[in-house]
Amino acid sequence: MSDRINISEYIAEHFGANASYVESLLNRYKSDPNLVDESWRIFFADLLSKASPLDNIDSINGQIVSKAEEKVEVSFGNLQRETASIALGADVEVKPITGPARKIVENMEQSLTVPTATSFRTIPVKLLEENRRIINEHLQAHGRSKVSFTHIIAWAIVKALKVYPQMNVGYGLINGVPSRLQHDSVNLGIAVDIERKDGSRNLLVPNIKNADKMSFVEFYEAYNRQIERARTGKLSVEDFQGTTITLTNPGTIGTVASNPRLMAGQSAIIATGAIEYPAEYQAMTAAALSQLGISKVMTITSTYDHRVIQGAESGLFLAKIHDFLIGKEGFYEEIFKSLEINFPPLRWSEDYNPVLFGGDRVLEQIEKQANVLQLINAYRTRGHLLADIDPLNMTSHHTAELELENFGLTIWDLDREFITGGLHGEKKATLRRILEILRKAYCGKVGIEYRHIQSKEEKEWIRAKVREHFVDAVPIPAEKKKEILLKLIEAEQFEQFLHRKYIGQKRFSVEGCETIIPMLDQLVESAAEQGVQEIYMGMAHRGRLNVLCNVVDESMTERILTMFEGTAHPYFPADEGDVKYHQGAIGQRKTKSGKEIKIRLACNPSHLEFVNPVVEGMARARQDQLRNGEGKTREEAFDLVLPVLMHGDAAFAGQGIVMETLQLANLKGYRTGGTIHIVINNQIGFTTSPESGRSSIYSTDVAQMTQMPIFHINADDPEAAYRVIQIALAYRQQFNKDITLDLVGFRRLGHNEGDEPTYTQPLMYAKVKAHPGVRHLYAQQLIREGVVTEEEVKEMVERTLNKYENILKRVKQIVAEKPVKAELKPPVEEDDGSEIFETPITKEVLQKVSEKISIVPKGFNINPKMVGQLARRAKMGSGEIPMDWGFAEAIAIGSLVLEGYGVRLSGQDSGRGTFSQRHASMYDILTGERWSPLTELRSEKNPAARFYVFDSPLSEAGVLGFEYGYSVIAENSLVAWEAQFGDFSNGAQVIIDQYISSSEDKWGQRCRLTMLLPHGYEGQGPEHSSARLERYLQLCAENNMQVCYPTTPAQYFHLLRRQMKQPIVRPLVIMTPKSLLRLPASTSTIDELLKGGFKPVIDDLRITDKSKVRRIILCSGKVFFDLEASRKDTDDWLAIIRLEQFYPFPKTLLKETLNSYPNATELFWTQEEPKNMGGWTFVKERLEEIMPKHLKLSYVGRPASASPATGSYAVHELEQEKLVKEALSKEHQATA
Repeated sequence: MSDRINISEYIAEHFGANASYVESLLNRYKSDPNLVDESWRIFFADLLSKASPLDNIDSINGQIVSKAEEKVEVSFGNLQRETASIALGADVEVKPITGPARKIVENMEQSLTVPTATSFRTIPVKLLEENRRIINEHLQAHGRSKVSFTHIIAWAIVKALKVYPQMNVGYGLINGVPSRLQHDSVNLGIAVDIERKDGSRNLLVPNIKNADKMSFVEFYEAYNRQIERARTGKLSVEDFQGTTITLTNPGTIGTVASNPRLMAGQSAIIATGAIEYPAEYQAMTAAALSQLGISKVMTITSTYDHRVIQGAESGLFLAKIHDFLIGKEGFYEEIFKSLEINFPPLRWSEDYNPVLFGGDRVLEQIEKQANVLQLINAYRTRGHLLADIDPLNMTSHHTAELELENFGLTIWDLDREFITGGLHGEKKATLRRILEILRKAYCGKVGIEYRHIQSKEEKEWIRAKVREHFVDAVPIPAEKKKEILLKLIEAEQFEQFLHRKYIGQKRFSVEGCETIIPMLDQLVESAAEQGVQEIYMGMAHRGRLNVLCNVVDESMTERILTMFEGTAHPYFPADEGDVKYHQGAIGQRKTKSGKEIKIRLACNPSHLEFVNPVVEGMARARQDQLRNGEGKTREEAFDLVLPVLMHGDAAFAGQGIVMETLQLANLKGYRTGGTIHIVINNQIGFTTSPESGRSSIYSTDVAQMTQMPIFHINADDPEAAYRVIQIALAYRQQFNKDITLDLVGFRRLGHNEGDEPTYTQPLMYAKVKAHPGVRHLYAQQLIREGVVTEEEVKEMVERTLNKYENILKRVKQIVAEKPVKAELKPPVEEDDGSEIFETPITKEVLQKVSEKISIVPKGFNINPKMVGQLARRAKMGSGEIPMDWGFAEAIAIGSLVLEGYGVRLSGQDSGRGTFSQRHASMYDILTGERWSPLTELRSEKNPAARFYVFDSPLSEAGVLGFEYGYSVIAENSLVAWEAQFGDFSNGAQVIIDQYISSSEDKWGQRCRLTMLLPHGYEGQGPEHSSARLERYLQLCAENNMQVCYPTTPAQYFHLLRRQMKQPIVRPLVIMTPKSLLRLPASTSTIDELLKGGFKPVIDDLRITDKSKVRRIILCSGKVFFDLEASRKDTDDWLAIIRLEQFYPFPKTLLKETLNSYPNATELFWTQEEPKNMGGWTFVKERLEEIMPKHLKLSYVGRPASASPATGSYAVHELEQEKLVKEALSKEHQATA
């Protein structure tokens, strides 16, 4: 560049419409270089030094200039034009045009050097307007700025340029040769009208570089950045350079059409006119316009450089923009997807309004009206599929059922009135209003499923609540919002505090679903207000520590941090029994209104969801205590005790125990007045994505089976969660039914804090990483609303952190003062189960109970087949005939109730008994009315004591878990679960392993639960023979439970009574009889009930001279009667001893019994189970420890087997005969 450069001409040539803006910056630079940013300082320094600023710029108005082409001359035309002379009148005052205005003159003069032509097209904007409205509702809900018409039109231009790239071609003289300037990308200039401080206006045209390489959301953000930079004076040199095509919008000031000037070097300038109704319709009312289907229109023009662009190309280009703006080629679908809008966009269609056609069009009008009512119903049923419930926006459930076209409706119907069927209490409304109501109700941050419910009352109630909270929502008070924010801060900071202080330690963070903490907090506050006195909670490990500290009881923080320090808090020594995130707690909270409420979070194992029935059992037990002990009605008890269960999404869909528990909800023996289920939905199960983890749409679909409402909540909206928790609590209290809340969030970290989730979910975790967190989002929302300030939020965070730091200081002191554990505790010494605990009853009690179960009440029409059985009961009570097992059990139960102990028995067919042995409940053959005689008994000592018997659903794990939970709370009740066959109890193995056998060791949690497991080999096959005695014996250790196998009704009677009357609290497992129930040899006399107690060992009563005995057969259970039946009266050389209690092992008593046979040389352990099952492996070591040296221990029984029993009755008989013969034969030598 020569030293004689004209700076003004240079700026005019290279900055076109922006020249006046650049000259104003130059003047600022001349006064003080620091008044402009660095890019402008460099540019002006080069310009004023008369060195070409192009030497270091790679692009000139879109032309790429390589270093090899530095000397190429580039120009766009002759700037010299002749000006016509003007004759001036005497009254004309001449004012020279100077400054920025002069630049505009020069620019316009320059533009005349470009030969242009202009294409015009008028486009209907009805669809653009309607879809823009939907877009902005979505953006507003997410706290983002609106999309303007220009955003969408500009995007249509960019997309049309991809179809017609020739519209992006410029013109230039290259070394004097006319040339097309073909650009690799679209740099779209956007005209921005800027108002100066002095009130004057300036037009700037920065550009958006590489607009064609962007998604819509990237374009939208880039557009907004350029507008903001223009308005704040932060545009740089590069923002003006390289423009290939420009969009200007004179329509904002009402201009209908415009023929703007095209600047040299650009291919075209697109101008949009005003968006308004055609002039001939502008006097019409809105209703008339709607009926006629008249759309607003916009005229768009394309002024192009005719040297490189032809008229047909420009016309086709505008036609393509037209196509896009009426929704063709998925234009709006792409925008909606980019903005993560789950709604399908509205679509262009022809209007058909029967009203306009006159004649007999009534049927067509009725059909359209009916379609609107169907639309309303469809939204109520399927609206949840369009709800914005995923904070990561990785799931969408578009459904054609909710699109207007599916109902014969179009965008032209939006402002037409229809009958609503009572929607929102409005008889008539426009379709637009109808959709507004429906989308607010069902398609916001909460998706609602309730139409599967049959009850009309419930559905109407839910609709009313939805209207109250989501359609006509009253703003949440500022103080309540602050409470929610504080709980979010506490939840977030708790996790981050642990992460910083205990790097790498597992805690199963709730981050990504922190909203659960304020949600539960507000549930507690609201529940107390509604009269709830106790809440029983169950949840898995994720978020458990946070719930313990920030919901159950704040004092738990000290306990938790002590465990993180590697020891147990002095007040919670049992914490050493299990990991910290399995521990339970009992808290007493005082709500903000001053009410007291007790919260019990149940201990749980890692076996997900198995805590569910346990919590239900706990809640039911407490409700029964209130009902029986305090005289409350069942409904009053329901209202006082609330069960709350938290689930994981993968586990809720995958674990069968969930279904088993849900099925208990409305059953007489198990209902708890409704449970609030909350799914903490991370959208992942360890490393398994939902599409691999379930076949259902939602993880909560299983909940529909019991007709409960389901609310899906976006975890990024704590206020929506607050509103839903109010609805959920009110619904539960109103209808005493379950309700499910699906809190959809994400998992910030891996499955645990040491896990790397990006191996398997890279896309999800890219979104997770970009997510700022719900606490940040909600704090920013409240700041925008003016509820809090930035400083207040920082102070809340600081205060929370200081709280945790101070607690940690105390914990450090506790740990420092606690003696260091240098050695292990000695093993727990096993109890000797030899004691005979006396449990007799009086004859009066026996007579009272006997009469109760034998005498039919007046007016009750009993089954004729029961008459003989009741007569037998009466005879047993009087001692006329021996008693059977059913009678002994009834007397045990009745006597316990009379002594003030509650008794609860449940199981499959337990009312009658699997083997028709119990008949605790009988039914009137005419009315079906139930009569359970023992339930009528009352205790003077404790009137609250009751007997309950319930037939359970066909479930093992769910029901046994329920009974376990019941027994934990009902400490003074005999709670018994009966398996239909003992073989089926392994369907509840998790409950047995993780709760019954180990809860005392893990959590210090004790109970008296009794399991009745029918057991015995009678040729009924592999699944109807064995209760798997060996498995229970394998679990026995540290005096954790009792395992017994009684052989007589009296033994069973005393065993049941001992379970309640002994001071020791531990579960009891009983192998109960099947064939023995009616075996004459297996009976007892009433005298056996009036004295003594359960005998752990029963010696051979037939032996009169023990010195003659050479062989001792030690056995347990039914096999005794098989041996006894085959034994000859002359067989005084052998004795048969029964081991009635396996654990605690009656070491002393059995040793004494064995020693009482001085000349015996053989000890045969005889069992009917295979060798690898039954009691053999358990007793072998223990017998070897206690038996006299003169005895040799041997095994008699079936050989080891993979299956418990044969399926052939003939084979069974042969096997049984063989083992009996071997045990009794003098010649047989048993195996060790």
